[in-house]
Amino acid sequence: MGMIRSSFSFIAGTVCGIYIAQNYDVPNIKAVANDAVRRAKQIEERYRKPSSMSRDDGGRHV
Repeated sequence: MGMIRSSFSFIAGTVCGIYIAQNYDVPNIKAVANDAVRRAKQIEERYRKPSSMSRDDGGRHV
């Protein structure tokens, strides 16, 4: 009895998730996440400070 009671919320969530996925247009989370990462990289590259590549003092950054 304890195992059924403790796993009830997991089973109910799984059943609800299956129902929602079959009956509604749920977006592909992986594609949405990849798009967000791509946009974040574009924003980072746009606003990144230019790096100083000159090493005039023996390898240390100025």
